[in-house]
Amino acid sequence: MAKLGNPQETIAVLQKYGFHFQKKFGQNFLIDPRVLEKIIRAAGVTKEDFVLEIGPGIGTMTQYLAEAAREVTAVEIDRNLIPILEDTLREYDNVNVICDDILKVDIAALAREKNGGRPIKVVANLPYYITTPIIMGLFERQVPLDNVTVMVQKEVADRMQAGPGTKDYGALSLTVQYYAEAYVAAYVPPNCFIPRPGVGSAVIRLTRHKEPVVSCRDTGLMFRLIRASFNQRRKTLANSLCNAPELSFSKEEIQKAIEALGLSPSVRGEALALEQFAALADILAS
Repeated sequence: MAKLGNPQETIAVLQKYGFHFQKKFGQNFLIDPRVLEKIIRAAGVTKEDFVLEIGPGIGTMTQYLAEAAREVTAVEIDRNLIPILEDTLREYDNVNVICDDILKVDIAALAREKNGGRPIKVVANLPYYITTPIIMGLFERQVPLDNVTVMVQKEVADRMQAGPGTKDYGALSLTVQYYAEAYVAAYVPPNCFIPRPGVGSAVIRLTRHKEPVVSCRDTGLMFRLIRASFNQRRKTLANSLCNAPELSFSKEEIQKAIEALGLSPSVRGEALALEQFAALADILAS
């Protein structure tokens, strides 16, 4: 089997199987070997590693991963791609393909089975509409992770690493930064894909923190405060938290807590750093 990763080989495979792109799966296949190599480098994949790949498509990245890693499990939701993957990956005996929705896969059990429960590396070229649920699911479901290296829409990568007071800063920035250190390894223009997406993309590596960067008595409450404060971005922090149905604090309790942090009553959520949200959660929890 010829190595995928260039337009001619990709088109030949798609024509051979009469494959039609499905909009509902947000399919865009990479056709640039330099970008593929950058992803492998960014993820730091070695022969010691078990790698979980999300959304292998026709197996372009999977071939590169199979050559770099000890073992690869690729999870693909589109069953029309399974016969293609059986063909393009037939020469690799260290690859296992699962046809399933990644949000329903027990990744912790997979890590136990394939990697003795040690932290795994995840690599993905994610459809843009489902990027956030997949990444949040990986971190919040207590999966043993070393790093997650993903191709995402450029503006999502910008949001993941944004700081307080910037227009890109929001609940996603804070959640990602609580769990991991974000690093953009490459920006990727639309012409590196078939079909071309309407936006630029970025390869971002999220390296899981060994220890949480902030300590908080009730992280569930902290994340509810974060979500509530950005749900109504233009409102003051106090008003956003008072209007949030998932919070049950009185206006007075909220205003006192904001005051105790030494913040102005008219402060907005976008001005607070992660440490301040943790401190706010601790004050309200007590």
